[in-house]
Amino acid sequence: MNSLLDIQYITGLLGRLPADTSWIVQAFVVVFAALLLAFLVKRFLKRLHRLFQSTDNIWDDALVEALGRPLRMFIWLQGIAFAAHIVGRQTRAPLFDAVGPLRDIGVIVLLAWFLVRLVSQVQQNMLISAERRGRELDRTTLDAVGKLLRISVIITATLVILQTLGYSISGVLAFGGIGGIAVGFAAKDLLANFFGGLMIYLDRPFAVGDWVRSPDREIEGTVEEIGWRLTRIRTFDKRPLYIPNATFTSIAVENPSRMTHRRIKETIGIRYDDAGRMEQILAAVRHMLQHHPEIDQEQTLMVNFNTFGPSSLDFFIYTFTRTTDWSEYHRVKEDVLLRIYHIISEHGAEVAFPTRTLHIAQDEGTMPQPWRTAP
Repeated sequence: MNSLLDIQYITGLLGRLPADTSWIVQAFVVVFAALLLAFLVKRFLKRLHRLFQSTDNIWDDALVEALGRPLRMFIWLQGIAFAAHIVGRQTRAPLFDAVGPLRDIGVIVLLAWFLVRLVSQVQQNMLISAERRGRELDRTTLDAVGKLLRISVIITATLVILQTLGYSISGVLAFGGIGGIAVGFAAKDLLANFFGGLMIYLDRPFAVGDWVRSPDREIEGTVEEIGWRLTRIRTFDKRPLYIPNATFTSIAVENPSRMTHRRIKETIGIRYDDAGRMEQILAAVRHMLQHHPEIDQEQTLMVNFNTFGPSSLDFFIYTFTRTTDWSEYHRVKEDVLLRIYHIISEHGAEVAFPTRTLHIAQDEGTMPQPWRTAP
């Protein structure tokens, strides 16, 4: 078996073949060698990737992961091109004259593919590394930079391919400048959405993961993706909402995810019969809020008698919670309202409810008696 792998033995074997068939074996050997080399490279890169995954460097495993498939395709491309060159040299068919340019184009495409994969892999590794370390990374900016790099690679590769095919890049760019005017008029909406997306990336009124709403339109939900033409928002009933980016240049957008506090603003009424207890109730509620652990004391805190209602004496509370989490905010608000109810009950008062006073007519000479009833 070892003698079969000897180079001199193979050379001698090929020399004893007829001249008109040796090129077939040569082409087969080249293709087989390319496949074997691609297999060995795949195994080597797989082991290298497992080794690099144990390190904290985000570049080494991204490089190996991005290099895998393009490198194997490059080996296959070179092997097939070399085999085609052997066949073309023997057969002299005009079809094989295109092998050289096609190989050059394939190399450029594979290089661009590798760079695009590298950018995407580095972007993904940066997010994973930030999550492991507990750091918050601006996903919107990272996504924008990644898209710009990928577009730059694709445009550059396209220009190089045109130059390889014999086209003048200066002429292509000049044609693009003239045709850009016509394309601009035909695709003005597409360009408006593109620049709308660019403004979102620059101004950053919201980012991926933010809860946004618009008072001008029926738009409310969580931002899932900011594309160059569309922004995808997941509404609270879990439906996807696709909004052209140009829309955000003409509407007001509210970003509740960036609020610093959440406000509690409630009006509570007690009975007119409990008017004498109003001052003690207000003082107790104010004291409770001033010592509540979930209420931010550095923000506005107001507890005041507000108005004489139709069937109640109304006072209001105005304060801010420390948390901005929606579910946690409602838990704090529930606790505050329950404490206020207990304070009112402890002072011998009751929360008022809407009532009406009816005067029922009686026999002549008697005064009508008032009756208070619930609505």
